[in-house]
Formats: sequence, structure tokens, C-alpha cells
Amino acid sequence: MNPLAQPVAGQACDTHAHVIGDPARFPMLADRSYTPDMASLEQYLGVLARLGFRRGVLVQPSFYGTDNRCMLEALERESGRLRGIAVIDADTADPVLARLDAAGVRGIRINELFRGGVALAALERLAPRVAELGWHVQLLIDARRLAEIAPWLRKWPVQFVFDHFGHVPAGLALKDPGIEAMLGLMAEGRAWVKLSASYRIAADPGDPDLDRLAQRLLQAAPSRCLWASDWPHVGIICAAPALERLGEQLARWLPDPALRRQVLVDNPARLYRFTDTSAIDGGDSKP
Repeated sequence: MNPLAQPVAGQACDTHAHVIGDPARFPMLADRSYTPDMASLEQYLGVLARLGFRRGVLVQPSFYGTDNRCMLEALERESGRLRGIAVIDADTADPVLARLDAAGVRGIRINELFRGGVALAALERLAPRVAELGWHVQLLIDARRLAEIAPWLRKWPVQFVFDHFGHVPAGLALKDPGIEAMLGLMAEGRAWVKLSASYRIAADPGDPDLDRLAQRLLQAAPSRCLWASDWPHVGIICAAPALERLGEQLARWLPDPALRRQVLVDNPARLYRFTDTSAIDGGDSKP
């Protein structure tokens, strides 16, 4: 168990992970960027147990396109404990959205970095439907674009969540106007950022540029920061990180118990609408 989670046991939330089913039941898109190994719900629940967390958020990966069945099955099996981020298009039927919402889906994903994802331009048609459901939009984009597109994002009456530090290389991030644009959206109460998948933006988990970026985000907008494991670390060319290394990063980034609770418990409870935030006995909340 991760000792950092003990003061908030039963409430801490890993805000980004994937489940990957048997391809015979859940076929992948032919046009995809990578082919992952299977990663079951049972395996992920074991990851949460090792972290000392109880709650998690499953994110629809690019290789399934808009076929959310694998994620949906996991959400319905663990009702109340897990939330989801789906991928939809303008033709997704209202009854499908209603089922996703009832199962715990709280947002959609825009993914411009891997084949199979939905492009940012789709917001023109998707944002009104997302707003009606009270969902948010999760963006897997290179945040260096934000200096240009932030005014366009502000048009839409939805919250935005930036994956993986904004996916800007750690050595460049603090010098880039895109990160300042992201911080601006966070300060306005329009956006959140996931302190996740540091291995996607820095080769060394102890990179001082990475630590400086994490601290900049945490100091500027602690109520808008989330943390995630990014398990099972799909689509990377480096070795998957050990959970212990993720725990070491957490210790550096969140040394203060009050900040730790804010990032691991309070912030995800608000964004993903986990309703039971008073008990710390591991009880489930209802969607």
C-alpha cells in the first residue's frame, strides 16, 4: 500500500486508467496507433489496492474509437466506485448517452495524438450535448497549441481537463506560452490538469524540470489539479514505471497532508461527482 494514501483511504482517486478486454469480444480499430496487451478490471482493482486508493476513473482509449462497451461493462460491474470518460461522435444516440451517464461517465475525450481519437473540431457539434449532461471535455493535445486556441475553447459552456501535464516536454513547458494559457483557463475555473504520465514528457522520473512543472501547477491552482497512474501505460516506447516510482513522485509533489487530500480526494470528488466524501471507511458512493 502507498503510505501517502492512508490518511485518505477509501476516498483517494486515480483519475486516469484504461481497461483492455479480450479482442474477440472487444475488437480494436484497424487504423490504430498501437496494439496493447489485455488489462482487466480485476488487474486494475489490484493496482488501486496497491496504491491504497479505492476510487478510479476509466478513460476510453483511442484504439476502441467510439465503441465504449469494454469501459461501460467495467463501470457497471463496479457501480459507484468508478467513473468513466467516453468517446462519442455527433451520431451517438441519446439512449446510449443516458446509459453512459447512469453508469458513471462524466465526460468525453478529445484525442489528437493517437489514431482513432476524435478531433478537436468535433466540439462544434459535441459541446452542446456534453453541456446538457453536465459532463466535461478531456483533451489529449499538445498544450503548446493553447496560446492560439484558448479563446476558441472559451466559447463552449463546458469544463476542460488536460491530460498528462498538457503533454508538453517538461524541459520546454515552463517557457511556453501554451502552459500559461492552460494556467489561465484553470484560474478562470474553466479547466483542470492531470499530473499524470510524467514518462510521456520526461525520460527521468526525477527530472528537476518535471518537478518544477508539477510545483508550478500545484502552486498556481491547487483546486484544479488531479493525479493519475495512467495504468497500464499504453502506447509508450519506454519501460512502464513501477508503482513505487509513482509513489516517490507523489511524495515530492504532495508532501503536505492538506494538499494531498485536496488533489487526491476533494478535487476528483467535485469533478467526477463522487457524492460520499465524508466517510473514510472505504464505502462506495453512488453515481
